[in-house]
This record gives sequence, structure tokens and C-alpha cells, in this order.
Amino acid sequence: MRLLLVEDDIELANGLVRALEQSNLSADVVHSCAMAQAACQAHSYQAIVMDLGLPDGDGLNLLRRLRREGITTPVLILTARDELMDRVQGLDAGGDDYLVKPFALVELEARVRALLRRGQSISPQLRFGLVELDMTSKTVTVQGAFLDLTAKELAVLEFLMQRAGRVVAKFQLAEAIYNWDQEANASMIEVFISRLRRKLSDAGADVAIRALRGLGYRLERLKTPAAETGS
Repeated sequence: MRLLLVEDDIELANGLVRALEQSNLSADVVHSCAMAQAACQAHSYQAIVMDLGLPDGDGLNLLRRLRREGITTPVLILTARDELMDRVQGLDAGGDDYLVKPFALVELEARVRALLRRGQSISPQLRFGLVELDMTSKTVTVQGAFLDLTAKELAVLEFLMQRAGRVVAKFQLAEAIYNWDQEANASMIEVFISRLRRKLSDAGADVAIRALRGLGYRLERLKTPAAETGS
């Protein structure tokens, strides 16, 4: 499970990372609104733990912006704001849970686990056109027929389907599909894209991956099934 921790207190952030590791949860840490938004655009997270008092803006505005951009990742708001209206505003802005500082680490871990279960139960599948990706079994079908994909091809398709209709840069794909202990290889993205295009086309999918020169790739619906775009 990959989480995003948005916290400007470095000492607290490091402590939270160590606590989450005890629950077998790994977290990327950012310290500002700008860094958080860039991370969400580059990676697919299972949950976000977000402080509200950030050095370059209010976390509530960041949360509203992420929701407007279509990011549905469950968010746990972590803040010292403890008034009733603070909690109401946080939930209305798109937060899924609200935890006031100071807090017990075991409660934080429990709330994160609950968010992860809730996120899995709400959206176990991705659908775009005739393509369906099961997030639990990590399988892909086109019109009910299974599509045979490698792990990296599946990761690329999943990332694109989560951002269907939006442009995704090559470096974003590379960073998303390689683990921290692997060197991101942007040049291999073209290989994975080429294989995915062929497999989607052969399966009769009504979607295709369009290459936009100098920008990246975009998963699009086709007007006629199995038509392929150029690279």
C-alpha cells in the first residue's frame, strides 16, 4: 500500500512514517501544497494523510482542488483545528475522516486502515469504454474476455485509466510503475505503451493511447472500436 503524507513538521512526519511502517504501510512525504499536488498528479495513492496548516497555503483549498481534478483517493485530515466547524469544513471540502492533534499513533494507524478498506470497497474496479480493470484481482477484461498483460503493462494501463482523458507525462508513468528500490526507466515506457496499444486493438477495445508530442500520453475513447492512433 502506498500512502501520501502531507505534513510540514519534519520531525512529526518522520515519526508518522515509522509508525505506519509498523502496519506494513509505506508513505511518501511532502511538506507543502505544491509538493502534494505534484505528487498526486505523478502517483496513484491508496490514501492521503493531510495536515491543514501548510507553509504555502491552506490544506482545505488543496483538498478542494484535488477533488475538482477528479482525485478520489480517501483523505484523512490531520490537524490541530479542533472546533466543530473546523471538522465540518474539512469533511465538506472532501475529507473522509478527521483526526485532531495530539493523537495516539494506534488510532492513526486504525483510521488509515479503515480508509483503505473503505476505498477498496467503494471502487474495486476501473472502467473506461469496454475495458474493465479489477483493482483487487489485478485482471483486465475487454468485453468480458481476459487481456494477458505483464505486471508493468498492467501498471501503465491502471495509471492511465485512473486519469482517462487527461494527459500523463512519460516521467509520471515511469515514477508511478517503478518501486523506490528500482531505477525509473522512462525509455521503457514507449515499449509498454506499444504493447498495450497492440493488445487493446487485438482485443477489440474501443479505447486507445494517444501520444501527444512533447506532452505525454492520453487514454481516449475511439469513435470506432479497434481503431489505433499513431504514436
